[in-house]
Amino acid sequence: MDQFVTIELFGQPYTFKADIEAARAREVADFLVYQVNKTQDQQAAQNPHISKLTILIIAALNMAHQVLQLQKDKGEIVGHISHRCEELNQILDEGLKPSESLRLHG
Repeated sequence: MDQFVTIELFGQPYTFKADIEAARAREVADFLVYQVNKTQDQQAAQNPHISKLTILIIAALNMAHQVLQLQKDKGEIVGHISHRCEELNQILDEGLKPSESLRLHG
């Protein structure tokens, strides 16, 4: 069954077919509307005659920046976790060495 999501941007409704579950599609659409409205509010204070297209592009750039920052942060976290796992494995290996030698000689 096809899922459709309607959003309103600049007072105009837009309906899209969603290839994901309705709740997730709604969440994505709401995030887009929030970002566009936030950008519009910020930019209107600086330039009341800014075009809708410019607002959309700025909002898209802001969201792309957020995605790239999250990817970078994720990579750093995964790297840190991997490093800590290696350290813990070394500690465990060192701790197990005496008991292995006891078993071999015992």
